[in-house]
Amino acid sequence: MENSRDSANNTQNTQDHIKTLEGKDAVKKLKDLAKSAENCFFCTNIKTGLPVSVRPMSVQDIDDEGNLWFISMIDSNKNEEIKQDPFTQLFFQENKNSGFLSVYGIAEVVKDQAKMDELWNPFLKVWFQNGKDDPNIGLIKITPTNVYYWDTKHGEAVAFIKMAASIITGKTMDDSVEGKLEV
Repeated sequence: MENSRDSANNTQNTQDHIKTLEGKDAVKKLKDLAKSAENCFFCTNIKTGLPVSVRPMSVQDIDDEGNLWFISMIDSNKNEEIKQDPFTQLFFQENKNSGFLSVYGIAEVVKDQAKMDELWNPFLKVWFQNGKDDPNIGLIKITPTNVYYWDTKHGEAVAFIKMAASIITGKTMDDSVEGKLEV
């Protein structure tokens, strides 16, 4: 399975397009893609057999271990769903042509004022009017267990040039790269 590609044509050598990253390189790629995407689809109720619950959310931080941190109301439906089923899926899209990320992990509702103080910024008052000291505000920590990415090797500008050259020449000039992130 490691040598198959579902996301692009299979006319080019797969080894040139599959790249698993580990450790600090994996965490860096995770941070780069998730932070530049700004928002994600945050999915809960995965193991229930019912349609998953999906909502857009903004990741507030990705720590050096690769854990993703979100701010949430303690009494929210999503927090109740996490208590019943901690398995969570996050989908990020950096832009329309590259920078896709799928994070599957275990969610945990956390009450940690020091971490809240670290993550808080004034723009969050749009969603949390009572501020960071509101007793009904908490954190969600996602510990990734399976992460997969799709991106370009050389950035969007080079990918665009290769796409244009491919159209003109009729030859495939795929600049994509994908693989697991072992955080």
